[in-house]
Amino acid sequence: MTAYSIASNFAQYFQIKFADTKALRQEAFKIRYGVYAAELGWEPLNEKEMETDECDDYAFHCLLEHRRTGVFAGCVRLVIPPVDHQDLPLPFEAHCLDSARTDVIDSTKLPRGSFGEISRLAVLSTFRRREKEKNRPFVLNSVNPETIYSEDERRNFPNIAMGLYLAAVALADICNHTGMFVMMEPRLNRRLTRFGLPFEQCGDEIDYHGTRSMFYLRRAGFNSDLTPEILELYKVIYNDLMAQLSLVPFTNPKDK
Repeated sequence: MTAYSIASNFAQYFQIKFADTKALRQEAFKIRYGVYAAELGWEPLNEKEMETDECDDYAFHCLLEHRRTGVFAGCVRLVIPPVDHQDLPLPFEAHCLDSARTDVIDSTKLPRGSFGEISRLAVLSTFRRREKEKNRPFVLNSVNPETIYSEDERRNFPNIAMGLYLAAVALADICNHTGMFVMMEPRLNRRLTRFGLPFEQCGDEIDYHGTRSMFYLRRAGFNSDLTPEILELYKVIYNDLMAQLSLVPFTNPKDK
């Protein structure tokens, strides 16, 4: 890595943590509560101050930790429909399946366990707050928050959401998935495409906390189209996750 690369600077201040314990998963639920319930009002408030749903039981969760302070800056999950419970849906299958463009990709025809959905990506407001970016769970733009963090640390804040996206892609890659879904704004898709994540639209636009559509990223596009700097960051995150977990890659029973 070059001395001033996105990857080296990101790794200096942050690290991806695989949430493999109840305590770590609860840290993710707290972040989601702080963003989706307390800040944005998209989910109801509750006494536990944790935001959860039924998909958490069959999802892999990641946290992004700020190294110097130990603060968890953000979270993301990859929901994977279980092979042994064919009736358990992905979030978009449960809530937005009517908008799916099955001529592009039909999730109901894919082998369960062979794909997943990026979901519940959230970044604490401390790491993203900017007047023009309120009412969003995360941003991919520059930020300049009034915080205790140094100028060098704040320079890396715009890469937090990208780091979390790459963590979810890396998990899918490690699991040998054929592809992954995500519900997002079309303009966010345009930004991700510029970084080299060629999601294709596979759902009609709907009003879901703003105009959003379902998008799909095929395995061939997990990292082959990433820009050089983002590819370098992807390799850092991929290697971090590989050192923390042991997953059994998906194998299609038809191939056995």
